[in-house]
Amino acid sequence: MVTREDLEGYLIRLDADFEEVDDGMFLVRTENGGAPIVVHHSDPVLVVRMKVMDLPADSDGLGDLYETLLRLNATDVIHGAYGIEEGELILSDTLQLGNLDFDELRASLESVQLAASSHLSRIRDLTRREGDQG
Repeated sequence: MVTREDLEGYLIRLDADFEEVDDGMFLVRTENGGAPIVVHHSDPVLVVRMKVMDLPADSDGLGDLYETLLRLNATDVIHGAYGIEEGELILSDTLQLGNLDFDELRASLESVQLAASSHLSRIRDLTRREGDQG
């Protein structure tokens, strides 16, 4: 079982810029200046989350966006999935602490970063276009 101390050691090995903002909750900043990633050690799982963007207050007419996110979840997001929470679009992944290793953590963080950076302009275009139609 990966402990909080093990996780901190993995983040150090990644040479990540991070800080512990709460017990077992780390804020990891990426080298490319992208959005920070929250990594939360919450036995028996590790939760990896990144806020992608705020969604428009009026969610009517976002059907194309939602369809696109579901398609991306099925075809393009290797670790985790897109979700919506409290008006925010997030990417999240959940990993089992019982068999978590350094490479799996690195793959999860890289996958979340890659998905966010490669999909963001497409997602923003959909929110703008659909917002203009309403």
